[in-house]
Amino acid sequence: MHQPHSSDKRMNKIKTTNEIRKAFLDFFESKSHLVLSSGPLVPAQDPTLMFANAGMVQFKNVFTGEQKKPAQRATTVQKCIRISGKHNDLENVGRTSRHHTFFEMLGNFSFGDYFKRDACKFGWEFLTEVLKFPKEKLWVSIFKGDENAPRDLEAFDIWTKEIGVSADRILEGDTKDNFWSMGDTGPCGPCSEIMYDRGDAFGEASLENGERFFEVWNLVFMQYMVETPGASMKPLPAPCIDTGAGLERIVSILQNVDSNYDIDLFRPLIAVAAKAAGKTYGDDAEDDVSMRVIADHARMAAHLISEGIFPEKTGREYVLRRVMRRAIRHGHRLGIGDLFFHEVALKVVEEMKDAYPELEERRELVEKVCRQEEKQFRQTLSRGLDLLGSNKNWQTGPDGQRILPGNIAFDLSATYGFPLDLVEVIGEEDGFSVDEDGYRKAEEQHKAASGSGKIGEEAASKAHRKILETAGRTVFLGYNQGECDAKIVGLVQNGELVDTAIAGSDVEVVLNQTPFYGESGGQVGDTGRLVFTDGETTVANVTKPLDGLFVHACTIKKGSLQTGMTVTAQVDINRRAAISRHHTATHLLHYAIRTTLGAHATQKGSRVSDESLRFDFTHFEAMTSEQLAEVEKIVSTMIMENSVVHTDVTSYDEAKKSGAMALFEENYGDEVRLVSVGDKSRELCGGIHAGRSGDLGAFYILYETGVAAGVRRIEAVCGNAAIKYAAEQKRILQQASVLLKTSPVDLIARLEKGIAREKELVREVEKLKRNLAGGGVDLMENVKEIGGVKVLGAALGVGDPAALRDTVDSLRQKLGSGVVCLTGENNGKAAIVVGVTKNLTSTIHAGKLIKDIAAIVGGKGGGRPDLAQAGGPNAEKVDEAAKAVYDLVGKLISD
Repeated sequence: MHQPHSSDKRMNKIKTTNEIRKAFLDFFESKSHLVLSSGPLVPAQDPTLMFANAGMVQFKNVFTGEQKKPAQRATTVQKCIRISGKHNDLENVGRTSRHHTFFEMLGNFSFGDYFKRDACKFGWEFLTEVLKFPKEKLWVSIFKGDENAPRDLEAFDIWTKEIGVSADRILEGDTKDNFWSMGDTGPCGPCSEIMYDRGDAFGEASLENGERFFEVWNLVFMQYMVETPGASMKPLPAPCIDTGAGLERIVSILQNVDSNYDIDLFRPLIAVAAKAAGKTYGDDAEDDVSMRVIADHARMAAHLISEGIFPEKTGREYVLRRVMRRAIRHGHRLGIGDLFFHEVALKVVEEMKDAYPELEERRELVEKVCRQEEKQFRQTLSRGLDLLGSNKNWQTGPDGQRILPGNIAFDLSATYGFPLDLVEVIGEEDGFSVDEDGYRKAEEQHKAASGSGKIGEEAASKAHRKILETAGRTVFLGYNQGECDAKIVGLVQNGELVDTAIAGSDVEVVLNQTPFYGESGGQVGDTGRLVFTDGETTVANVTKPLDGLFVHACTIKKGSLQTGMTVTAQVDINRRAAISRHHTATHLLHYAIRTTLGAHATQKGSRVSDESLRFDFTHFEAMTSEQLAEVEKIVSTMIMENSVVHTDVTSYDEAKKSGAMALFEENYGDEVRLVSVGDKSRELCGGIHAGRSGDLGAFYILYETGVAAGVRRIEAVCGNAAIKYAAEQKRILQQASVLLKTSPVDLIARLEKGIAREKELVREVEKLKRNLAGGGVDLMENVKEIGGVKVLGAALGVGDPAALRDTVDSLRQKLGSGVVCLTGENNGKAAIVVGVTKNLTSTIHAGKLIKDIAAIVGGKGGGRPDLAQAGGPNAEKVDEAAKAVYDLVGKLISD
């Protein structure tokens, strides 16, 4: 690891990432820029990009003239991901100090307003005047020109003649370094970079020396247009400005650390990973890499999930899955045995929620998705690593790299459930690649031999397909009856067809006809039993692995089953009725939501069981309590109307003409079931419903929440579940009333009164503490002058940190110039606050001074140069700690 940047006393007190982010936006707002939120990570209007990779992405159509500009000037802090195309350097993340998958880009933009002069001056002013970068540490680069465009003399003159940068601190770059284009066509132009110089110790001054020069800010001057590929550049009539500054890199310089991973946004994430691993960051180089990878990847995962991107098998979702699995793989390498990745992702939410509120809004979603992905991944991780480690059959590539044969990779997937993407992830880490052509060939051969395209399900699918081919489709009778006699046409155990299954065994049973509903369309499968002569089985679930095939998951309690025998299939009618009520309730809920929120609120998914219903719908903000109450009211009114739930079997076209809703891209056949409730709700649906709306009894919404970008979820209950819910709510209300010694009617008023009284008491206590801390003794009598510096140390009768801080601030003002150290006891522990007036912070750093004082009470602490706070277990030493400040300040001054 390189040496940190040399510190400079002139560096600004703006140092935290949040402070810098805000300072940037405030600065450009003061320069008449419109402050806009970050665009989404998934570009809404640019199908050519997988992720937003620069601040200008949301303005691309503005620069090309296809979209109206939001203002003459704009500024943003853009969430960015660079992990695909020419930016695909994933293997460097965690190994270098500056490579990331997710980062933030500071940007200011001019849409035909100001140009080079103001762009250069704004950038220089912000860095040197606001952030206090030493001017002598900043170099710039310009475009040196080529056969297509001239040397950027205008920029050179602005930097040297107007801003005052010495010519010997201006480097000139070629098209690769200092010319930007949107693509083969579109706006383009030279760019000028502002760079931070780490000094001669890091080598010669050249653009290629990335160790010496940190690119801080890139100013792109869009002054040309290429209309067709290969055409010559023409001047733009209204030149534009697009700038980008990496936030993490600026923060690393201001926080005087060599690596972006040591800034304040990364270290808390690394700390969570280190704690989960039971290791100390900095003890082992390879462990440090793993912790940095986890921290980086958790940032990308949290932000993508908050925008509704979930790990899957294709596209952006696949990229997210690879990144998440790479991080989890590093956790495995660190010896982390428990689920941990969600904890790091939640720390991302905590650290970045103020800048990106969507993280907090979807905190639960971030946690759930991370948990599920890690749980799923870990099921195959250990087994796959063992199999790869024992492999002896490696191929060798032209460069000597090991190549895993495709047939072995496929066997890992088909036989052991170890997917190809996992093999590739581990290959990236362990230095081998996969023969993908061989993998595809083995996959096709397997498909041809088994007739199946579902890797890992070949045996079961083959058995199911055989039954379907020989016995035909299962006839479903469940719309009209809950019991029927049926013939067994297939038995499957462990993925294989069998003729007989005995008592005590689990078996999949396929019947020629069935009253059992197979799980589909969001409705769970029926349960019940199969009864036969001298025997019985339970039916735990019914699924439809193939269209037209109902598979009953059974456990034989008594007797044995044989293919060809007749059984009586009996559905659990009470459970079926509860499911039916909840399914009808989803239709009423859908109608109520659209009535309340508007036509955009359409169903995106559902889950209907006997215990509750879950309904997902499109909407772009949380529903208000008033809206939820209105939805409940509409559903309850429809229940009281006791309308008939009517089902028509008709053609799809006729159903659509009648106004029926077709849901979320379902594949409908020529013949559909149209379910109507009164004259209001009309939906295409293959599920089982109640007979009348009144059968639902009552309806209550349990909660409403967001599950993805633009998707909300409601969970609700009706029927017996609603009665149970209402009884529980009544019990809680009565219990709370008893505890507060009031009636349920007066409970809210009593709570409001109690909360107001509590706030009043808290204010009184705080006031008493401050009075005691500031007025109990004449603290100014403790002032001593040491080396010309006024120093005050005292132990007070209180240790409330807020009271100590307020008193320190008051005493600093009284001193005018000096150092204050106050200690006290807080809940049996020592509390310490140190304040230094700002004129002395270049010599005496409060955050460093307090560390030695805290050691006396057995604790640790730190803070800003002008104010720091600490604590420790040894409260009996607060007097000693307060007095120690005199000697410690004396040593600092003498040094």
